[in-house]
Amino acid sequence: MNITDVKVFIREGNQNQLKAFVNIVIDDAFIVRNIKVIEGENGLFVAMPSRKLSNGEYRDIAHPINTETRKQIEELIISKYKEVLKDALSAVGASDTNVE
Repeated sequence: MNITDVKVFIREGNQNQLKAFVNIVIDDAFIVRNIKVIEGENGLFVAMPSRKLSNGEYRDIAHPINTETRKQIEELIISKYKEVLKDALSAVGASDTNVE
Protein backbone atom coordinates (compact mmCIF):
# COMPACT_ATOMS: atom_id res chain seq x y z
CA MET A 1 0.00 0.00 0.00
CA ASN A 2 1.31 3.42 -0.96
CA ILE A 3 -0.10 6.71 0.23
CA THR A 4 0.16 8.73 -2.96
CA ASP A 5 -1.25 12.07 -1.76
CA VAL A 6 -1.80 13.84 1.55
CA LYS A 7 -3.74 17.09 1.88
CA VAL A 8 -3.73 18.91 5.23
CA PHE A 9 -6.33 21.53 6.13
CA ILE A 10 -5.14 23.46 9.19
CA ARG A 11 -7.95 24.71 11.43
CA GLU A 12 -8.01 28.49 11.76
CA GLY A 13 -7.93 29.93 15.27
CA ASN A 14 -6.60 26.72 16.77
CA GLN A 15 -7.71 27.21 20.37
CA ASN A 16 -8.96 23.65 20.81
CA GLN A 17 -7.48 20.18 20.48
CA LEU A 18 -8.51 19.63 16.84
CA LYS A 19 -5.58 20.95 14.81
CA ALA A 20 -6.34 19.83 11.24
CA PHE A 21 -8.35 17.68 8.90
CA VAL A 22 -6.46 15.47 6.47
CA ASN A 23 -7.38 13.61 3.28
CA ILE A 24 -5.17 10.79 2.00
CA VAL A 25 -5.14 8.97 -1.32
CA ILE A 26 -4.05 5.33 -1.37
CA ASP A 27 -2.44 3.91 -4.53
CA ASP A 28 -3.92 6.75 -6.63
CA ALA A 29 -7.20 4.83 -6.35
CA PHE A 30 -8.89 5.30 -2.96
CA ILE A 31 -9.43 8.45 -0.87
CA VAL A 32 -10.03 8.67 2.86
CA ARG A 33 -11.38 12.06 3.97
CA ASN A 34 -11.76 13.78 7.33
CA ILE A 35 -8.91 12.15 9.21
CA LYS A 36 -8.22 14.37 12.22
CA VAL A 37 -4.96 15.59 13.77
CA ILE A 38 -5.60 16.14 17.47
CA GLU A 39 -3.40 17.56 20.24
CA GLY A 40 -3.73 15.20 23.19
CA GLU A 41 -2.09 15.05 26.60
CA ASN A 42 0.86 13.11 25.11
CA GLY A 43 1.22 15.14 21.91
CA LEU A 44 -0.26 14.86 18.44
CA PHE A 45 -2.26 11.85 17.37
CA VAL A 46 -4.35 10.82 14.37
CA ALA A 47 -8.06 9.96 14.61
CA MET A 48 -9.67 8.11 11.74
CA PRO A 49 -12.96 9.37 10.28
CA SER A 50 -15.85 8.36 12.50
CA ARG A 51 -19.55 8.80 13.05
CA LYS A 52 -21.58 9.10 16.21
CA LEU A 53 -23.89 6.17 16.97
CA SER A 54 -27.31 6.50 18.56
CA ASN A 55 -25.87 5.40 21.92
CA GLY A 56 -23.40 8.32 21.87
CA GLU A 57 -20.32 6.24 21.04
CA TYR A 58 -18.13 7.00 18.04
CA ARG A 59 -17.25 4.29 15.53
CA ASP A 60 -14.51 4.57 12.90
CA ILE A 61 -15.82 4.58 9.34
CA ALA A 62 -12.48 3.51 7.88
CA HIS A 63 -9.34 2.44 9.71
CA PRO A 64 -6.16 0.38 9.29
CA ILE A 65 -6.53 -3.24 10.33
CA ASN A 66 -2.92 -3.83 11.37
CA THR A 67 -0.34 -2.02 13.46
CA GLU A 68 2.21 -1.48 10.68
CA THR A 69 -0.30 0.23 8.41
CA ARG A 70 -1.62 2.40 11.25
CA LYS A 71 1.94 3.46 12.14
CA GLN A 72 2.77 4.25 8.49
CA ILE A 73 -0.35 6.41 8.10
CA GLU A 74 0.09 8.20 11.44
CA GLU A 75 3.77 9.01 10.84
CA LEU A 76 3.11 10.34 7.35
CA ILE A 77 0.12 12.45 8.42
CA ILE A 78 1.86 13.99 11.44
CA SER A 79 4.99 14.70 9.40
CA LYS A 80 2.95 16.38 6.65
CA TYR A 81 0.92 18.33 9.25
CA LYS A 82 4.12 19.73 10.80
CA GLU A 83 5.47 20.62 7.34
CA VAL A 84 2.28 22.46 6.34
CA LEU A 85 2.08 24.22 9.71
CA LYS A 86 5.70 25.35 9.47
CA ASP A 87 5.11 26.67 5.93
CA ALA A 88 1.98 28.51 7.08
CA LEU A 89 3.80 30.10 10.01
CA SER A 90 6.68 31.14 7.76
CA ALA A 91 4.24 32.69 5.30
CA VAL A 92 2.85 34.99 7.99
CA GLY A 93 6.27 35.94 9.32
CA ALA A 94 6.21 33.75 12.39
CA SER A 95 9.21 31.64 11.40
CA ASP A 96 10.68 32.00 14.91
CA THR A 97 7.89 29.80 16.27
CA ASN A 98 9.12 26.36 17.29
CA VAL A 99 7.25 23.51 15.60
CA GLU A 100 8.30 20.05 16.76
